[in-house]
Amino acid sequence: MTIRSILQAIVHPRTVTEDLGPPSQVAADVPRLAGSLQLRHVDAGSCNGCELEITSTFGPVYDAERFGARLVASPRHADALLVTGPVTINMVGPLVKTFEAMPEPRMVIALGDCARDCGVFRGGYGVEGPVGDVLPVDLQVPGCPPNPEAIVRALRGLTGR
Repeated sequence: MTIRSILQAIVHPRTVTEDLGPPSQVAADVPRLAGSLQLRHVDAGSCNGCELEITSTFGPVYDAERFGARLVASPRHADALLVTGPVTINMVGPLVKTFEAMPEPRMVIALGDCARDCGVFRGGYGVEGPVGDVLPVDLQVPGCPPNPEAIVRALRGLTGR
């Protein structure tokens, strides 16, 4: 590589995002949002595998923000609660409080196999159960952990973008 080609790559980088295809099909009874989707993420006791994939989902390659999804710090600004991991006994209270702090209408997304059915943590001494036992779940995203493409498709399905 020449110096000129290196400088051209820096000044005019090529696009690294890829077309992810159509959004996933979301059940008819799940409400859809007309515009953007503000997400509050709560780790209810996961191994952090799903958190790594969420980081990739909102990173420069998959860039979920281009479809209107955004992570927010406060549940009072959130449209949906993105929950990862099985709900541990110590996280039942904080998870319910976070859900109650969200304005109506609100949605709950169970991300990953552990949030859906406790996954490998099923039967653990500190596990209360899956997210569906604590909160009403509107959307489930399978996978251990789900890849960024699956997460983006699910979020696009909620916004219709």
